[in-house]
Amino acid sequence: MTAQRPPFRDPAIPVGRRVDDLLGRLSPDERIAMLHQFAPAVPRLGVAAFRTGQEALHGVAWMGPATVFPQAVGLGATWNPDLVRRIGEAVSREARAMRAKDDRVGLNVWAPTVNLLRNPLWGRGEEGYAEDPGLTSALATAYTRGLRGDHPTYWRTAPVLKHWLAHNNEAERDTSSASVRPRVLHEYDLRAFRGAVEAGAVAGVMPAYNLVNGRPNHLSPYLREHLRTWTDREILVCSDAGAPSNLVDSEKYFATHEEATAAALRAGVDSFTDHGTDSSTIVARLHGALERGLIGQEDIDRAVRRQLAVRFALGEFDPELDPYADERAFDTPEHRALAQEAAEQAVVLLKNDPVDGGDALLPLRPGARVAVVGLLADECKLDWYSGTLLHRSTPLDGLRERFGADHVVFAEGVDRVRLRTASGARLRVPEGGARDAARGAEGALDPALIAGRTDLPPLTTDAEGSELALIDWGGGLLTLRAPDGRYLSVADDRRVRASADQPGGWVVQEAFRFETHGTGHLLVHVGTGGYVSVAADGVKVAADRESAEIFTVESVERGEDAVARAAAEADVVLVVAGNDPHLCGRETEDRTTLELPAQQERLWRAAHAANPRTALILVSAYPYAVPEAAAALPALLWTAHGGQAAGTALARVLAGDVSPAGRLPQTWYASDADLPGMLDYDIVGGRQTYLYFDGTPLFPFGHGLSYTSFAYGGLSASVDGEVVRVGCTVTNTGAVASDEVAQVYVRAVAPSVPRPHGELVAHRRLPLAPGGSETLSFEIPLSALGFWDVAHGRWTVEPGPYEIRIGASSADVRGSAMVEVAGVRPGPRPVLEHGLAAVDYDEQTGTEIVDLTTVSGDAVTPVDPAGVGELVYRRCDFGDGVTEVAVEVAGAGGVRFSLDGRTPLAEIDVPETGGRYVYATLGAAVLAQGVADLHIELRGRLRLARVGFAG
Repeated sequence: MTAQRPPFRDPAIPVGRRVDDLLGRLSPDERIAMLHQFAPAVPRLGVAAFRTGQEALHGVAWMGPATVFPQAVGLGATWNPDLVRRIGEAVSREARAMRAKDDRVGLNVWAPTVNLLRNPLWGRGEEGYAEDPGLTSALATAYTRGLRGDHPTYWRTAPVLKHWLAHNNEAERDTSSASVRPRVLHEYDLRAFRGAVEAGAVAGVMPAYNLVNGRPNHLSPYLREHLRTWTDREILVCSDAGAPSNLVDSEKYFATHEEATAAALRAGVDSFTDHGTDSSTIVARLHGALERGLIGQEDIDRAVRRQLAVRFALGEFDPELDPYADERAFDTPEHRALAQEAAEQAVVLLKNDPVDGGDALLPLRPGARVAVVGLLADECKLDWYSGTLLHRSTPLDGLRERFGADHVVFAEGVDRVRLRTASGARLRVPEGGARDAARGAEGALDPALIAGRTDLPPLTTDAEGSELALIDWGGGLLTLRAPDGRYLSVADDRRVRASADQPGGWVVQEAFRFETHGTGHLLVHVGTGGYVSVAADGVKVAADRESAEIFTVESVERGEDAVARAAAEADVVLVVAGNDPHLCGRETEDRTTLELPAQQERLWRAAHAANPRTALILVSAYPYAVPEAAAALPALLWTAHGGQAAGTALARVLAGDVSPAGRLPQTWYASDADLPGMLDYDIVGGRQTYLYFDGTPLFPFGHGLSYTSFAYGGLSASVDGEVVRVGCTVTNTGAVASDEVAQVYVRAVAPSVPRPHGELVAHRRLPLAPGGSETLSFEIPLSALGFWDVAHGRWTVEPGPYEIRIGASSADVRGSAMVEVAGVRPGPRPVLEHGLAAVDYDEQTGTEIVDLTTVSGDAVTPVDPAGVGELVYRRCDFGDGVTEVAVEVAGAGGVRFSLDGRTPLAEIDVPETGGRYVYATLGAAVLAQGVADLHIELRGRLRLARVGFAG
């Protein structure tokens, strides 16, 4: 090998050897430097700088203009893996094309998000695909395959799955712990990640901010125990931003940052995203950990090797062989058409009833006069992980284009107000000031650092004032918009200006609240927490409440009045309601209710009162509970924020150019009372998601109507070795061409443990012309019928009958068949042989799972040390009899045993053991025999790890 071509640059050599060669050429300091997100260049080796992390959830984000596809939850509503794969291809092509012009654009893309949508109040629900692990896995696999590309050696981009693991709450997300029992871990959360990793299209994962079972996800033992066993590839683990510091600063899990950084590295974190572009802090911590002996050189080398493996896959060291090096596809006609196709496929028709005994309200009749009203009617909203729009289409734009402007009337429905000060003057928006470019148009590695404008004059006061558009987005969270369309915002100098194109940013500076003060209101700026005041040099946010101005809200026009006027003039009314993705439910903020904001409730009621031919179109990042609208209105639709072609796509669906065929990717509940607590992650015990929910949803998982009808026939199902073969014929029995989404569910008829009401095991979206039929066949792995058997610590498919259902949703079953699975039913718990891991309970009340040690393992503790927590273990086999019980326990308190919840067995007092990780083994005499249910009560500040029996 010549000096000019070292082995690591020789593509004829196996990649593993090339990685080892380059690693060996790096100095110890250079290796450590590579562990920060922004790895510096090594000029002496010709190695370029590299950064992990390029947001690409539904288009290239944060780097300026790019094609914007529907939100991820909207892609979930398509139920179409092929479409999602093509979107992944387009996004990765644009990433390559953008990088050719701006090397800040990264190829290690942080997408997709595969956290399951177990609770619709989760603020980041817009980022996930579905509440079902199988559907999520299928779409994630498709997207990552598109991002990766088809070349056997080189990757177009290197996808990283977010966020490992069980992350569905934003409130106190860096300190709260999700209690995830083994059944939920294996049957639910792990499955969302596993399919894409096994498919070979995943370069890495990102741990979540939260803790699971008392241990930070950045120390998750499951990275080693599960993730890295699913593939032979090196998996790169990239920390979430600031999370390494959280281990000490907010979580207090370690005393020093050196200990925390060392523990994360040993657990499997390979790239530390912390302190922005400044790597010095992380590098110093790693050096300190190495000097203290907390880590060894082998720990550093292991992480560097994983990063280098990704860089080799991206073709960095083989530019002449990289098949994607000349990729320049950006904003192509194909990408624009794909964005529209995705937006069309994401539309879900929830209800479409006849009006006055005639035809269904939708599609709209040719020549109809349409009133388009509502707060989202002329909006094309973006979210935190969107790129900047190259093209923009609102519902109003789309309908005017499709039906003609003379057939469309518009009323936004905002409340138009003036704000009068205590002196009698009114807030005035100064004239002038050029409209700024869209926020983020210039691109930013960290858009949270984009500052507000200070080049415009602040608001003033005069006798007349300016008319402001007031919107209450829910819970009293307000935005105020000037007559020229700019939102009132606050910059670093705390002046109030009409300067923002849209609400946005990490800390939204365009949000306000009213605080009642006597007969008037104080105006609170949410971003700073300060109060709006009026001074001689303009309107600003004061540091103290005493300086706050007292405002009187003068109504110029109520939004519902404008809506009612427009509705009365039209043949059909379309009320477009929903959310702004930067407000009332987003990253860092969970929603507090499923209810539609009161202002928007008033709008649809006003429209319906004026015109019964009213449809409610919900454009939102999440479900709403709208039972009264669902009962009163003839038609309802839902779509996520649909990206750049949202308006055109929606208009085509409403016109009947495209039949709606989206399906709900999560359950729409009827009320807040149907939901568990945000920190209840136990879908089995908490009876959550369509799998276990015992109530009646407003709209079920998988629901969605079309403009035609479908018949299902010829269902067959049989067990053939290790698969279940299912066949069915689907026929379009209507007069309109449309896609149908055939869904296959399975139900265990006589399970020994609680099982789902029905679980999705296969689906297919297929286009059918009027009168057309297609015979479908599915091969379902027999293992898909199984569950995690906590009694024996393994995946188990119980013998017995299973019902195979096929239909149009989880509730709309069109046919069913029975299959019989042969085998031996698992026996009772072998407690004499293996004892009991406390976490392997069947049922519990008042307990939570915590960390056995800082490294691995689980224990169980009472939620309330002053109360009682109970664990139940079904069908424990005590054989011919046991006479002794022993517990492995830490802390202090008491443990009480009984059989079947009635017969006392023993009670063990636990004196203080010396710390939460200091375990002692304590025993007591018992008498038990045969098979019985064991109940264990826990009291005090103790952690139960294991129970053993002898006799």
